[in-house]
Amino acid sequence: MTTAWAHTNIALVKYWGKRPSAGLNLPAVGSLSLTLDRFGTETSVEIADHDAFLLDGHDVENNEAQKVFLFLDRVRALAGRTEKARVTSTNHVPTAAGLASSASAFAALALAATRAYGLHLDDKDLSILARQGSGSAARSIFGGFVLWHRGTRDDGSDSCAEPLTTSLDARLVVVRTTSGKKETASTQGMEHTASTSPFFTAWVDTHPQDLRDAQAALAAADLPRLGEVMEHSTLKMHATTLAARPGFFYFQPTTIAVLQAVKTLRAQGTGAWATMDAGPHVKILCAPDDAAAIAAAAKAIPGVVGVDVCAPGSAARITA
Repeated sequence: MTTAWAHTNIALVKYWGKRPSAGLNLPAVGSLSLTLDRFGTETSVEIADHDAFLLDGHDVENNEAQKVFLFLDRVRALAGRTEKARVTSTNHVPTAAGLASSASAFAALALAATRAYGLHLDDKDLSILARQGSGSAARSIFGGFVLWHRGTRDDGSDSCAEPLTTSLDARLVVVRTTSGKKETASTQGMEHTASTSPFFTAWVDTHPQDLRDAQAALAAADLPRLGEVMEHSTLKMHATTLAARPGFFYFQPTTIAVLQAVKTLRAQGTGAWATMDAGPHVKILCAPDDAAAIAAAAKAIPGVVGVDVCAPGSAARITA
């Protein structure tokens, strides 16, 4: 048995939309993320007489299990082996709620499964493999700030993530605005947006400049500049969903209240910038010294169900 741990990550410059591929999860745009220390997935892989998947102590036999088994097929093909495996995962993050549980899940699975089948991939190849389970998992292989390259090759061999070097120290205050799973899954939302939203082409065309601006902000350790680019990317992403046909949105009433509170904090002189993924929760980028006050302000908002202050997390690792 081999056990691995991977942290979740939150995209600051967003990943939204896929380009055509044969199940390779090739992104329509690149992205830049921050790996978080507070959330993650622990996964064990043990060679067995048949494939099985246990999540949080329960046997899983639905489409999620099939995704895991197809991923194991990819690993087996790389290793030149045919043995089945038992996968046991524990999510230390709400599932399907817009908190990147699939990113940490497939990053942990990629690392544990390759080692269980006798493979020792380098970080680039591990990122490419993890991406095929969940796009954002390409970034969870690494810690800290991470850049995921869009790539141009049809086989996905140049669509991988890499860590970025910066002296910027930041926190992400994760504000959970509701409980339970979101109504529209990320992949479903991406496909519907790309095929029906008139704003999607503009999203893709303007995205490279956002990535350049964010990388420049990191190089200069400029938190306000990074925060501004992040909010801009976030609002553009959600504008594509609103303009889809039919339109849809991930906002809940508490979501709007938290976003408004972030604007108020900033107007009062506190450095705070908001982002959202495909889910109702809000993440607030800030300096370490401001995190406690921002978290306290968020907790006071009616409807907020939880607040976590996250520092940059580490890379995926083998734990047993």
